[in-house]
Amino acid sequence: MVFMTYLVSNPKYKRRKSKTLLIGSVLIGGDAPIVIQSMTTTDTRDVTATLNQIKALADAGCDIVRVAVPDKEAAGKLSEIKSKSPVPLVADIHFDWRLALEAIKQGVDALRLNPGNIGEHSRVKEVVKAAKERKIPIRIGVNAGSLDAKWGAIYGADRVHEAMVASALEHVKILEDLDFDLIKISLKASDVPVMLEAYRLMADKVNYPLHLGVTEAGTPKGGTIKSCVGIGSLLSEGIGDTIRVSLTGDPTVEVEVAKGILKSLGLRIEGLNLVSCPSCGRMELNGFENMAKTIEEKLKDLKMPITVAVMGCVVNGPGESKAADIGIAGGNGKGVIYKKGEVFKVLPEEQLLDALLKEIDNMVNEKTEAVLR
Repeated sequence: MVFMTYLVSNPKYKRRKSKTLLIGSVLIGGDAPIVIQSMTTTDTRDVTATLNQIKALADAGCDIVRVAVPDKEAAGKLSEIKSKSPVPLVADIHFDWRLALEAIKQGVDALRLNPGNIGEHSRVKEVVKAAKERKIPIRIGVNAGSLDAKWGAIYGADRVHEAMVASALEHVKILEDLDFDLIKISLKASDVPVMLEAYRLMADKVNYPLHLGVTEAGTPKGGTIKSCVGIGSLLSEGIGDTIRVSLTGDPTVEVEVAKGILKSLGLRIEGLNLVSCPSCGRMELNGFENMAKTIEEKLKDLKMPITVAVMGCVVNGPGESKAADIGIAGGNGKGVIYKKGEVFKVLPEEQLLDALLKEIDNMVNEKTEAVLR
């Protein structure tokens, strides 16, 4: 089977125009498709574990991966990790300018670094010089939870979004004064309204690419909701060039949610798009819920785009099924399979699932053969 992902810039959303950056081989900003990022949870000093997680993230659909660099030993492992990573590698640096220099020496593709937090100007200048020579972008990342107290004192508790933007612009000016403009910016908060207002304000002040995220969003259940509202809202306004969903636990779940956000907005066309009704008192298809779940599970790893409708009654069923690549409209102990908008088969309800799965397999094989020709 050929696995394909279609990244698109949806013309429905008037995209904010930002400058473009290259992180490794991945283009960010401008008209480039929205990029999915995540971060490893492993100890970076453990190369095998870190690479295994990076590869799992890449397999899940992640475009760029960030790793923590807490000390010199971790920094010293970056070259080996970078050489074997299937996706570009970003080093996450805090406070220690020497770690930033070592990460650049080790060949990382980008840094996550706030220049105002690494000490005296001479140190910042040395890091920026090295990054500029190797054309390594720097992401300035401001989080509401770790905002410098001076900005809180100036703006107060009701204007946290303004304080975040002011902090980020201070870091931006440090880099710009050193003639460095390979910059990406993030303004993350666990409070969704604060995050939204911070990004909206920043979007009008600079033309650098923006990396979106709701930080410390929580567990997959609650964090997914926060991330979908925050990230999805901004993307629908044309704001944002890369995204990271921050969830407690396995980071591959972050990638799944991020892909879901992009797919729901038509910004990534990939895999299964399942249309299924919530069911109600009109339901006439026995085993409907199990049928929808089975299809979702069996097609969860499919990369080729396909829309499948599973509808349990004759009210909305025919319309949704006709609009899908393939679908079922069930009722009164039987169901109609629609294929490409036309009636394909009418079968007893107990035969519908197997027949649908078989036909989906046929459609996928047909598309694969067409691509290979």
